[in-house]
Order: sequence, then C-alpha cells, then structure tokens
Amino acid sequence: MDDLDVTLLDLFAAEPRIGVLEASRRLGVARGTVQARLDKLVERGVVTGWGPDLDPESLGFPVTAFLTLEIRQGAGHDAVAAHLAEIPEVLEACTITGAGDMWCRLVARSNADLQRVIDRVLSNDGIVRSTTVIALAAQVRYRVLPLARTAVG
Repeated sequence: MDDLDVTLLDLFAAEPRIGVLEASRRLGVARGTVQARLDKLVERGVVTGWGPDLDPESLGFPVTAFLTLEIRQGAGHDAVAAHLAEIPEVLEACTITGAGDMWCRLVARSNADLQRVIDRVLSNDGIVRSTTVIALAAQVRYRVLPLARTAVG
C-alpha cells in the first residue's frame, strides 16, 4: 500500500457512493488508475466489501453483549460456529485463547430479549457454559481505516 491507496480508502470510507470517476477527479489521477488501485485492493483482500454499514441500534437492537463460551471436548468449534451462524443476533464469533474457547458479539432488542438470544445460543449441546458481559457504551467503534494508514511505508 502507498499514500494513494490510503487516500482512496479514506475517500471511499467517507463517501462510499462517490464513484470512480468523481474520485479520480478529486484526486487528480486517471479514472483507470483509481479503478486499477481499487481492483488490486479487492484482489489482495484489503477491501472486503462495498455494502452499506448497518447500525444494529437503528434496526431496533440497542443491547450489545459479549459471550465467552466453553465448548464441550470433542464437540468441535466448527459445529458450534455453524449453530451461531444460524442466529441473526450473533454478529461475530471467534475462537479464542484464555478462559474460554469461543467469544461472540450479539445484539438484542432489550435485556429480556437478550435472555432469549442467550438461551438460543446455549441450546447447542456442544456448549458447556457461557459468561455474558453487557456493553454499556461503545467508546471506540469497530474500525480498520486507522490501521490502513499505518500500513504505508
């Protein structure tokens, strides 16, 4: 990555609907250069999508929680991950080290609804137990763009 790549990423992150032609005009480079750079960033896996970012709270899911799951020996992480993928309120799941086997971020409509979601998560026989932490406020939202800026050089 170089400065032009980061500038392109900044521009499309700020204005995702800008279009290649307008981006090339603003940056003072050829349209083909912008398109080639974007294609290369996609090909390398740096850019993973162009869809809209959605806000769970605006969709009616203001409660965010983090579950640490302990997986039954022999049950396998893949089977539990497949179960979690079927639950729309589970936004992300990762295998982890430390005091648990898997961590997942989920959302709910209320604290009472959170119990329903947790019960659905725990309905899988591969999960032995869980620990839940409810988020009070997002201090730093998920972001990658600042990391991309440090990758130059």
